[in-house]
Amino acid sequence: MRNHYNSTIAAISTAMSNSGIGIVRMSGPDSFEIADRIYKGKKEKKLSDQKSHTIHYGYITDHEETIDEVLVMLMRGPHSYTGEDTVEINCHGGVYIVKRILEILIKNGAVPAEPGEFTKRAFLNGRIDLSQAEAVGDMIMSQNEYALQSSVNQLKGNIKSKISEIRNKIIYHTAFIETALDDPEHISVDGYGEELQIVVNELIAEIKKLLSTCDNGRIIKEGIQTVIVGKPNAGKSSILNVLLGEERAIVTDIAGTTRDVLEEHINLQGISLNIMDTAGIRNTTDVVEKIGVDKAKNYADTADLIIYVIDASSPLDENDYEIFHMIEGKESIILLNKSDLDMIVTEKDVEKAYFASNPSCNRNQKIVKNLEIIEVSAKKRDGIEKIEEAIKNMFFAGNLSFNDEIYITNIRHKTALQDACEALNRVNESIDAGMPEDFYSIDLMDAYEALGSITGETIGEDLVNEIFSKFCMGK
Repeated sequence: MRNHYNSTIAAISTAMSNSGIGIVRMSGPDSFEIADRIYKGKKEKKLSDQKSHTIHYGYITDHEETIDEVLVMLMRGPHSYTGEDTVEINCHGGVYIVKRILEILIKNGAVPAEPGEFTKRAFLNGRIDLSQAEAVGDMIMSQNEYALQSSVNQLKGNIKSKISEIRNKIIYHTAFIETALDDPEHISVDGYGEELQIVVNELIAEIKKLLSTCDNGRIIKEGIQTVIVGKPNAGKSSILNVLLGEERAIVTDIAGTTRDVLEEHINLQGISLNIMDTAGIRNTTDVVEKIGVDKAKNYADTADLIIYVIDASSPLDENDYEIFHMIEGKESIILLNKSDLDMIVTEKDVEKAYFASNPSCNRNQKIVKNLEIIEVSAKKRDGIEKIEEAIKNMFFAGNLSFNDEIYITNIRHKTALQDACEALNRVNESIDAGMPEDFYSIDLMDAYEALGSITGETIGEDLVNEIFSKFCMGK
């Protein structure tokens, strides 16, 4: 790494807005000495002479000028976040104050930190592995309870422990093969292929189990891509407003009010929804409206969840049958809206229309497997809690456990796991083909390297820099 990482860095670690408290952080070999130059305490003691993990009350000064009244926290390496000597200055949270203190630190020998450099140094100094470092970034960006809990577990090292366990098994058998090839007189590999294949199949099963969590992991981290569809004037925008708890979408009695896609982010019972209100789906000759209808269909095609709003006070027509066909096989919630009026469309009518629109569906299968039908009234806000519960049950079988379960939320981790799985499959192919044992070790090492990229044990400087460049300043 560059000599920059032997320097002492400083950055503002709190948001650049006026607040009660601001924190300016410094890390590196000269942290205590720089702090001594700008800190003045009541007892005139040097901070560099004080014990680690202590807090000191005093003032930050610039020569004879007093800048702010502060609390200074001292942490000596390696027992700090970065593994280096670290000083955190807790000052008043005015934007000008924290910027001024940072400028004084830089004037006295510190250099501005790069984005994510404190966490990068923690990684480079062996305090955390790369998966834990990425979890720090994910925690900061968490938008719901599940994303936060998943990131906390990754920070505790659940991915690191699992990956290390798999890698240890791989390297054990790789080392055995290499040793046997170097000393064939004393170590026999007769029949070893069959024994290795049992282990490889077990490892593939473990990796596939991790990969099976990727969909849930993506939803935990990014939210459920949700599209609201329905005919014009069915109440789609009203449903969106109720879910948001505010009048975000324009609602009128005029059919076709929504012409374009309106996207919002909402949190339901700890689950994030990236929800899109779309134009009403119907056959139309209006050029602008048709563009909106086509957009609605395209978004629905790639959505994780479709909320189909039906005006239950009006009969179904050919447009509804088109939508029923469009949602075939997709995770969908059908809302029979306007339940406060005389309902002429029932749940049985919906099921009958669904199967008529999708004749290939087996009537004996449970329609509720990926389809919920709920009576609601957007006007009176009735049935909304049932929508929230249906979404939770549909995607997470009612609950998520963060005790022992690992969720893969990072696309980089997913790709590495897929690469490792492919390499182990090649080992099996070599065994089945009766290839020499040295072929096994080549692919075993490919799997070992791929898994090592998750924890950062086999990764290049360029990728490390790219990962940490996405972090916020001061972290």
